[in-house]
Amino acid sequence: MPEVDDVERGKGRATANNSFSAASTYLVEDDAETHWTSWLVPMFVVANVAVFIVVMYINDCPNHFHSRFEGKCVARFLGRFSFEPLRDNPLFGPSSSTLEKLGALDWDKIVHKHQGWRLITCIWLHAGIIHLLANMLSLIFIGIRLEQQFGFVRIGIVFLLSGFGGSVLSSLFIRNSISVGASGALFGLLGAMLSELFTNWTIYTNKGAALFTLLLIIAINLAIGILPHVDNFAHIGGFLTGFLLGFVLLPRPQFGWLESRNVPAGVRVKSKYKAYQYALWLVSMVLLIVGFTVALVMLFRGENGNERCRWCHYLSCVPTSRWSCDDNQL
Repeated sequence: MPEVDDVERGKGRATANNSFSAASTYLVEDDAETHWTSWLVPMFVVANVAVFIVVMYINDCPNHFHSRFEGKCVARFLGRFSFEPLRDNPLFGPSSSTLEKLGALDWDKIVHKHQGWRLITCIWLHAGIIHLLANMLSLIFIGIRLEQQFGFVRIGIVFLLSGFGGSVLSSLFIRNSISVGASGALFGLLGAMLSELFTNWTIYTNKGAALFTLLLIIAINLAIGILPHVDNFAHIGGFLTGFLLGFVLLPRPQFGWLESRNVPAGVRVKSKYKAYQYALWLVSMVLLIVGFTVALVMLFRGENGNERCRWCHYLSCVPTSRWSCDDNQL
């Protein structure tokens, strides 16, 4: 995001998203299983690109210079679509003030000015071209495969609720910086992939390889999140939301269930899902409802998550001799 007030989905985030992909192999029950045509994920990509173009049009760097640093707009041949000086925004994008005006995540405006809509709008804003490309490539690699397997309704719910969950957790812990981007929603898709693997474990082939690949990708991306200017709370919140939603929305019928529906009358038909799938569904649903309720109540009461968890700030930034976490509030 812009160097000034970006916390996520910005600077260090660009490289992280490129590792968002995982190969998985399913043992499909039979040819009757539905394979969907992916259209929602491409629409999400188009919408994000369109929003970025609109943001750059409104930013209009040559005529509304926002930079706190000296320098000229980048790519001035683009006219009003030119980028802010790189010292202000190294991701080739708009100013932080433009992002804030158009719906970036801002704790003060959400709590004190009752602008809760920012919890959603921030998902569709990006800090720059680099940020946008990294997130959209990740969305294509992950989202299209998931939508083809589970349909647009379930994947759309996972994407949007995960982004919302990431915004809520970020707002509870980060007060002095704005945040934008779809990374929380992307982490939600990764979390859903992981829980889908667990809940459908018995129909997977190459289980160990699939689990190792997913865990490695998740660990790498969360580790990158401890760098300055990266909002790891949004990643964690999105991941946890998507992980629980995967148990709720993505269980597959147990092997042989489709055939069992055609057995003669009087013959016992096996349950569509296994007992552990029902148990995971119930526990995950309860945790989602309780988690969102508690988090939203804390947020709109103005409570600071750092006061409840003194060490949690290390989840988003670990200070070293090379950088200070205070840089997030430049």
